[in-house]
This record gives sequence, C-alpha cells and structure tokens, in this order.
Amino acid sequence: MKRVLLLGLISVLAACSSNDEVDLEPADLVDFDETVEIDRLWSEGVGMGAGKTYTLLPIAVDGDRVFAVDAEGLVKSINRSSGDENWEVELETSISSGVGASSNHVFVGTLKGEVIALDAATGAEQWRTRLSSEILSPPQSNGSELAVQTLDGKLYGLSVSDGSQLWMNDSSIPALTLRGTSTPLITSTSVYAGFATGKVMALDVKDGTPQWEQRVAAAQGRSELERVVDINAAPMLVGDILYAVSYQGRLVALNRGTGQGLWAQKASSFNNLGSGMGYVYISDADDSVKAYDARSGALIWENDQLSRRQIGAPQAFGRFVAVADFEGYVHIMNQSDGQFVARRKVDGDGVRTPMVGVGDTLYVYGNSGDLEALTEEEE
Repeated sequence: MKRVLLLGLISVLAACSSNDEVDLEPADLVDFDETVEIDRLWSEGVGMGAGKTYTLLPIAVDGDRVFAVDAEGLVKSINRSSGDENWEVELETSISSGVGASSNHVFVGTLKGEVIALDAATGAEQWRTRLSSEILSPPQSNGSELAVQTLDGKLYGLSVSDGSQLWMNDSSIPALTLRGTSTPLITSTSVYAGFATGKVMALDVKDGTPQWEQRVAAAQGRSELERVVDINAAPMLVGDILYAVSYQGRLVALNRGTGQGLWAQKASSFNNLGSGMGYVYISDADDSVKAYDARSGALIWENDQLSRRQIGAPQAFGRFVAVADFEGYVHIMNQSDGQFVARRKVDGDGVRTPMVGVGDTLYVYGNSGDLEALTEEEE
C-alpha cells in the first residue's frame, strides 16, 4: 500500500536516522550589511492563504495579471502593476493545486481530483472534469491542451476547450513517496513531467505518446525512507536544455529533444529550480542555496547560512535570487556570488508557496494569504 511522507517531516526524519544527537533548531538569522533597499509595490489579501495543511498553492502570472487561490477556493485576479483586484470568485471547494494560467483561462485542481477552468478575464466557471486522484500541482496549458498530474502517478492530457480527456499516462508508485507531485511543463509539442519513480518523461502533447524517458535518480539504501527518490520539482526548460532534480538523487541537464544527459550533479531537493545569469539555482534538502553553471554543471557558489529554516524554491528577479523561509522572511542574495544583500519579513505565518519573479519584481504569497509585490528601491 502506498504511503505518503509530508515534506515538513523529511529533514527531521533524515537527521534523526543519521544522528540521534543532531541539533534540529533552525539556524539563527545572520547579521549582514544590507546594501539594497527593497520596496513593497503593493499588497493584497487572498482569503485564508495556504491554510494549516501542507499545501503550496502556487500563484500564476500571465501578462499583466497575477492569479492566486486560497485553500477554501477563493480565486483572485490582480493587476500585476497596481495590485488592484480585477475579479474574485468563490468556488466553494477545497483547492490543493494552486493556479495555472494561459491567456484565456485559469485552472485549479482540488482534493477530490477535479480540474476547474475559469475565464481569465471574468472568473466565470467554464467547465469541471473529475480525474482519478487529488491534484497537488497546478494544471499547465499551452492554450489548446492542458497537462494535469495526479497524486496516484497519472499524467493527463485534456482539451482546454471543454476539459475532455485526450490521453492518460500511468506511472507506478513506490511504497513510500513524498506528498506532492511535480508540476508538468507543457509546450506546443511536448509535455515534460517528473515522477515518484525518479524518472523524467517527455510525451507528445496531442496523444501522450512517450518521446523519451530518463532516470534522474535510482532508489538506494535498505529502508523505505532511504529509497525515496521522488521528483517533486517542476522540470525547467531554458533554451534547448531541460533541467530536473530529485529528492536523494541528482540535478541533471538533459537535451530537450532526446533526453540525452548533458551533465549531472549529486543533489537532493523537492523544491522547484531557478535560473538566471547563466546559472541554475537549487535549494537543497539541507537548506543550502547553490548556483551551478547551466552549461557545465560546475558549482559556482553555495550559501549554507539558512540551515533548517525550511526554505522554498529559489527565484531570480532583477540581479538577485531570493528564497523564503518558515518564518516568512524573504532572503535576497546576489546572483553573482550568493551573498545576502537584503532581508524582508512578509508573513509571520511563513511562506511555502514558490515565489514568482518577473523582470525586477518578485511576487510573494504568504501562508496567511498576504500577496506582495517587491522590487529594488529606485535611486
């Protein structure tokens, strides 16, 4: 029988299994000279936010709109520049996926396995489709097709126009997995997805025919915990190179067309990757932030000063890269060397949701529902 492991327990269990005397207290915030002023452009409340359970509820940015949802089904469209509300709608169902968006549609997934499509301009509901299991990552659209991953290992292709099923791919599920799924990446021709088996697949977007498959991590060790190699991070496409990372496995760079490995580094992460300045950024399971050369895989820098602070995915914006932690601090570093340049408290209940960077602006959605737009203060 499949069992799931909550992400918040991973570091505790792993540490206790390796050293009974390990200090599990979060690292104190280090002092540094702040060399950058960070302004809050605007702030908008989104209901109850992610709630008390370990949901991430990623936001989506499309054009001049930011879309966000809370755990109880309140969906909001917000003007990206001003923070003014465009519309809001109550879906009256528990949302578990966060938001996916294309130019004309907004998509969310529920604990009951429903995909709900809304009109991006008005918030009007367009259709609902029931799938096989709960949906923990945002549905992703290329405008005509929709890719949705469910917790039971299935990947679906749906029609954006009416939610009808185009195809389905079924992947085996190990006995113990992380509670989460990778967010699929969709283009005009392919869907790229990571699975709990430690594999990445590319499938034809029209009919789901497998194009290639590549193993990122192989299960090792004697205990079920040691053998967890889930890919919960979304595959990241930069040019013609696809990047993927697994828990207790590797960070890999693959040829997007063939799946051929270009380089690999030992790594362990369940957070999405970031990119900028020719680097790939990772926040690993030990709460270190690392930058690798995107072409060669060489380690450029590492910042290990946030140990046990449960940091989320790294996100580049402007000339910086940022991570947020369980206390709601956003830690801002130089992309060039990983040194802290600023710190800002956003939400006292913490930040789990992956941040989004667009140009010089960083969008941060806190656990209690505060959505903020941050940027470097102009001189």
